Amino acid sequence: MKKVAIGCDPNAAARKQVIIDYLSELGYEWEDYGSEDIVYANVAFKVAEAVAGGKHDRGILICGTGIGMSIAANKIPGVYAALCTDAYSTERSRKSNNANIMTMGAFTIGSQLARTLVKVWMESEYTPGGRSEPKVQRIVDYANEHIK
Repeated sequence: MKKVAIGCDPNAAARKQVIIDYLSELGYEWEDYGSEDIVYANVAFKVAEAVAGGKHDRGILICGTGIGMSIAANKIPGVYAALCTDAYSTERSRKSNNANIMTMGAFTIGSQLARTLVKVWMESEYTPGGRSEPKVQRIVDYANEHIK
């Protein structure tokens, strides 16, 4: 059972609730890291630290565009956050890039697309040994060498 950390800024609280309800419907465990902090980076850091620390398998972050959440989450070592806007890129973020946090924009995608992307992302798995492994490993190695 995958455990999911989820958080957002105040602008995305309604979209976060749609996603929480859908995660429950799909049978996933989740923990809500809030939506009250107007400084979205604070929520992103909490979710990213929980994922990087192994408390949760994956994370979902939502703000107006998803861009700020992605930038903030990617500051945490061990986090690979991807902005998800369409089904193909969402699937590839997991299968090719081994992303462990997805970000979305509450102002840029609707509730139904958000549900679709969450389902695609949660059902997609990275396969070690594939064509993407050396590329992903290079990113991990660089982070391990340069990020303290």
